[in-house]
Amino acid sequence: MVPSLIVAMSTNHVIGRAGGLPWRLSADLKRFKELTMGHHIIMGRKTFESIGRPLNGRTMVVITRQPERIASHGTASHSLADALRVAEDDPESFVIGGAQIYRAALPSTQRLYLTKVHAVVEGDVTFPDFSHDDWSQIERTDHPADARNEFPYSFLVLDRVSQPQTASQFRGAAR
Repeated sequence: MVPSLIVAMSTNHVIGRAGGLPWRLSADLKRFKELTMGHHIIMGRKTFESIGRPLNGRTMVVITRQPERIASHGTASHSLADALRVAEDDPESFVIGGAQIYRAALPSTQRLYLTKVHAVVEGDVTFPDFSHDDWSQIERTDHPADARNEFPYSFLVLDRVSQPQTASQFRGAAR
């Protein structure tokens, strides 16, 4: 199993601010739920804490050095490789953040579900730089801002055109 990444990011690669999302995009939250329902979602501890509750219908796998903080809300893993082993029987698992986990997982990812927020926003967490030459856009839908979506945005699905690295190459990554 090769993980997929799912992320919403602004034009300037911002993905978070003060422990939350720096925008209000109802359609993105709905898409996130539809795509991840029934699957493993892999995240770092800070992302887990920012969510603040279990996400029904999904298996939460949290990469952390503090497994006691996860309690009964998910499965604690010590590394990205360990988290991927937990999810290995799932035909598609999703890495959902934060920045360190995205950075560690990006080289081993085959598919990227991207919500491109067409705005420059301030934030304190950014998505890592990546070469667009390594990816082919297979789907795109553009949407205007409206009463429930603060900024114009696009839903994209990108598939890697180069061979992803295997998760075993990342033992100990994102601890």
